[in-house]
Amino acid sequence: MVTVKEAKGILGKDVSGFSDPYCLLAIICTEDEASGDQSKRDGHPLCKPKKAMVKNAIPDEEIYQTHVKKQTLNPIWNETFILEFEDPATANLHMEMWDKDEEVSLGQKLEEFRTNFQGFKRMIKDAKKMKGQDDFLGNVVLKLQDLHCTEDQWYILEPRTETYPERGKCHLQLKFIHKERDGVLSAGRTAYVNYCGILQQFVQYDISQKKQGSVTWKGELSKEAQTLLDLHATQNDLSPFLQDMGKWVAYSKLYQKLELDHTVLLQQITSIEYQWALQDLPYPQKQELGDSFHAFLQYGLSLISKYRDVFPIAKAQRLHALLRVMVQICKTKAFQKQNADCLTGTREWFNIKKGLHQPMMKDVTEIITALSSLVTEVKEDIRLSKDVWNKVFSSAVQLDVFTVVYLEQDTLVAVEVGETLSSVEDKIDMQLAATLFPLYLSLKSIHKDKAFLQKRGKVLALTEFHVRFRDALPHWLNKAYNTTLERVQRAVQVDQLQPLIDGSVPIKHSSSAVDLAACLHPICQMWNELSWPDPEEAFMLMVKLTEDMCKIALTYCNLIQQRAKELSDTSDHSSKVNKLCVVVNNMEHLRTILNKLPQQLNWDGLRESIKHVIGEDQFHNTLPSQLQHSQNVLARQIRAALGTLGQQLRSDIEKHIMNMAARRRYSSSTEDAVVPLMRYMEKELHYMNENLVQENFNSLLNPLWTNSIKILDNVSKQQNSVMEFFQRVHYTLQCLEQCFHADGNGLSLETLHTEEYKALKAHLALNSLSSQQLIEKFLEQKVWEQKSYSSEKYGAITLIGSYKKSDQQLHIEVLNAVSLIPLDSNGSSDPFVQLSLEPRHRFPQVESRCTQIKKSDLNPLFEESFEFRVPVEQCHAAGSCLVLTVLDHDTLRSDDFEGEAFLSLRAIPGIGGSQEQAPNAQIRLPLMHPKRNEDNILKMLESRKGDREAQSFVKLRRQREKKSQEI
Repeated sequence: MVTVKEAKGILGKDVSGFSDPYCLLAIICTEDEASGDQSKRDGHPLCKPKKAMVKNAIPDEEIYQTHVKKQTLNPIWNETFILEFEDPATANLHMEMWDKDEEVSLGQKLEEFRTNFQGFKRMIKDAKKMKGQDDFLGNVVLKLQDLHCTEDQWYILEPRTETYPERGKCHLQLKFIHKERDGVLSAGRTAYVNYCGILQQFVQYDISQKKQGSVTWKGELSKEAQTLLDLHATQNDLSPFLQDMGKWVAYSKLYQKLELDHTVLLQQITSIEYQWALQDLPYPQKQELGDSFHAFLQYGLSLISKYRDVFPIAKAQRLHALLRVMVQICKTKAFQKQNADCLTGTREWFNIKKGLHQPMMKDVTEIITALSSLVTEVKEDIRLSKDVWNKVFSSAVQLDVFTVVYLEQDTLVAVEVGETLSSVEDKIDMQLAATLFPLYLSLKSIHKDKAFLQKRGKVLALTEFHVRFRDALPHWLNKAYNTTLERVQRAVQVDQLQPLIDGSVPIKHSSSAVDLAACLHPICQMWNELSWPDPEEAFMLMVKLTEDMCKIALTYCNLIQQRAKELSDTSDHSSKVNKLCVVVNNMEHLRTILNKLPQQLNWDGLRESIKHVIGEDQFHNTLPSQLQHSQNVLARQIRAALGTLGQQLRSDIEKHIMNMAARRRYSSSTEDAVVPLMRYMEKELHYMNENLVQENFNSLLNPLWTNSIKILDNVSKQQNSVMEFFQRVHYTLQCLEQCFHADGNGLSLETLHTEEYKALKAHLALNSLSSQQLIEKFLEQKVWEQKSYSSEKYGAITLIGSYKKSDQQLHIEVLNAVSLIPLDSNGSSDPFVQLSLEPRHRFPQVESRCTQIKKSDLNPLFEESFEFRVPVEQCHAAGSCLVLTVLDHDTLRSDDFEGEAFLSLRAIPGIGGSQEQAPNAQIRLPLMHPKRNEDNILKMLESRKGDREAQSFVKLRRQREKKSQEI
């Protein structure tokens, strides 16, 4: 049996540069060749010797010819012929290749000449030939006795002359077939089945001959077995394709049981892939090949899923070999054609699963449960198609099996769900709704996988699947609410209101607060799982869920406070306070949980999805305001509980402050008087800090601090004369500030320094000063007022000042005064200037000086100098200043007050560290009038009745206030 497969690189004999090749095949015995040669020698009656051997050596009926392939240099035939012979020792196979030349008209020749001028020489040569004579392209001569049972190789086309030595090559496949074939032993079975049975017997025998632990079998049969197989295949005309397929089926099954080298499988796959394009298989063999491929892939995937156990590190190479075989299978055209039936397989799979999940009884709940189980299996199948199968198919054969499977399953599931749920629409109760929820989640998971589809031309059948579950929504929400509320009630009932301990770190809330967070979490989880597609309905569901969660939170507040009252009835005072602290902490923990609700329920995502349906204002006025209302109620309850805790503290703080104030005459020192209060504060605040969370502790400190300021302020107003008392209250304020601040661990300084605190501190600081310090403070205030005063409505005075450190002499030269106010009846004044160094306790030995009196002059020119001997240290002391008082001289009564000016001694050149003015620079000071009864320092000095210095200073200032024209 000879198969002429193809040829490459043959000669181009036509004008176009191509040929129209065909082949002649024949068996010629050596005797025939000898007789032919003898006839030539004896003078055969031919006019010209023939170049061809086959055409002239044997009769035409013994010559076989292939089809003519038009205009090609690489023809492909794939034609098979059976040639008979008697004795292989004397028989030769002759194959000759010819270029077919057909007779053409004169017009066709001219057209060829016009279109292909380069072939002119070839046309001249063709003209010399006989009409219709074919061109020789080459031949192959093979001695049959030198061939094997099967030959499959390329042969060089041999020339008859040396004109064109390179004539290309031809691919031939040769097999020897015996005329007599078995018709008894194989009766009822095909030759292919018999071949597979013989192969199986030979393989099992070869493997059984190998010793245990030897190297893996590499598919090499013994020489005798291979010869018998080839003879059987040759006798029964089994094509190479069927032989390779039989070997693949047998070897792939052996691979799953024995140690078989993977190269054996790869060799068979390669052969099948090559033969697939050359020969068409019968349907049974196609089916068998497809089943074998799928079975092997299923086996391989089952091993890969457990590769850690099946393939330890020592056998990693076997895993690599298995993957190579699987990938090679997926790449074959045979496998790709087999997968064209994915849709049919998906429907069959679905119907099988549907039959397996049929309910035993026609109860509604069982029907829904069975449907839910079926949809769950579909969901898992889609997941496997996406995560496992699609990777294999896509990478190997570029087949998007996930899209094929998903679209088919989408349609099948939609039909099944629609038919089932239509029959139970009017029967939904709480129990049936609970059964429907897993079904909804499975359908949502399937529909969510649509995002992985590569292409989608139509609307998916499950697009509106959620509509069929609308009637179940209220039952789902009510069940979630009732279940959560029952869990919260049980958590409160078993709570002993003791702080939890997590290792060595104490947790300041009790068990029910932790359980509350765990109870509310399933509602948030249910919402995220629900993920209702309709935006408007989703918004209304969120409103309901938020309302239910807020209701549960406020119910918990009432329950935990009732629980605290129950446990406190038989407890001492300390235990009651401790339980109240735990209750406050639990409510604070609840507020933290409520603050996390928008994030846990994904309000931002909901707002984004409904922005085209629900406006921003409507959204804000509904959900956030709903949550804010609950937080406000919770905050009020926390404040009420903290108020109960702080009430006792406020009462005790007030008692200690009042005792401190009452002990002012008997205490040896200010520190001793404050010790009882600070001991109490340290003890109580330390206890509260340990038993309250930081937020609640700070919330407790705020009102306590405010109340303490009020108490100290009231006490300071009750006692208004003794300096030591104010010093004690001022020290108490400082101690309380340090206690509440606690080195940054308590209230911040910004929180502590309220306006009330600042006013009280300033009041106490002033009252804590001695009379001399108050006088200095008053003078400093006047100097500052002088600097900012610019009006000259009462006139002004000009002077020059300097200081000589070497002589300790202060030199003051009064130059003049201007724009004085008339104080006499004649519309003028008799002014003079009084100079004094203040405060008097700082300059007790320095007497006041006066200028001469200038009669009837509102702009007097004095030009008088004065010398004061004072140390420079006194000039730098607080409040040290030169007071210039302009008076109107009256003979019969006291002098009238024109105005006064204050000059800090440190501003005089020679006294300050850096001279503010150049030497001999004139200083112009506007005259001022004091305001009546508005200075707090004078009021404090005036209240110190037993202090002569204070009373004398106040008397002088009050006299000037009486003469002041300032309102």
